Amino acid sequence: MSYWNQFLWVIFPYMMIAMTIIGHIYRYSTDQMNWSARSSEFLEKKNLRWGSMLFHYGFIFVFFGHVLGLLLPENYMSALGISDTMYHNSAVYFGGAAGIVTVIGICLLLFRRYSNKRISVTSSFSDKFIIILLFLIISFGIYNTIFYNLYFGDFNYRTSISPWFRSLFIFVPDASLMANIPITYKIHIFLSFLAFGVWPFTRLVHVWSIPIAYIKRRQIVYRRRC
Repeated sequence: MSYWNQFLWVIFPYMMIAMTIIGHIYRYSTDQMNWSARSSEFLEKKNLRWGSMLFHYGFIFVFFGHVLGLLLPENYMSALGISDTMYHNSAVYFGGAAGIVTVIGICLLLFRRYSNKRISVTSSFSDKFIIILLFLIISFGIYNTIFYNLYFGDFNYRTSISPWFRSLFIFVPDASLMANIPITYKIHIFLSFLAFGVWPFTRLVHVWSIPIAYIKRRQIVYRRRC
């Protein structure tokens, strides 16, 4: 096994996991005032509304699709009565549809970030970096899901990427499982771990600021002063 294979699929993932844990703790301890994403809605609304809606809803479906595909072993699916053909078709059609929605959303947000001069000027380096990184991750993901399977044949990642991914969490990583997978899958995975590592240093921390308290908050009643 080559050094680079060991670095990319064992050392690097653990480095990014450590970075996101330590980085979140550090940022929350030192920079709570800037924890959430800075709003730029007053600068431009149309692309933000559609781009944000499509990206977030699409990403939710993509995320749970990844959870099912990576964390559930293949024999679990078979035990549930889901055949390989059913799983493959669901991944391509439903996963592809969710991916297309997500990539349209990120394209709108990317266009907005760079085409609107006021937004571009007020954006930090991390704002621009993370949106480009997300665009690349999503683009490679949609390529792997739809185009690779259509033009290069079905690649069964559940016998290579999935067991490798699960092996990271039980601390017996097997980098040899990643040696012969297609390069576009490798790029997608590498960039995803990179995004995971830089997460606490970008606006992505707003993921943890979901206003759950608003659900049970009592209504605010405004009365006119007599």
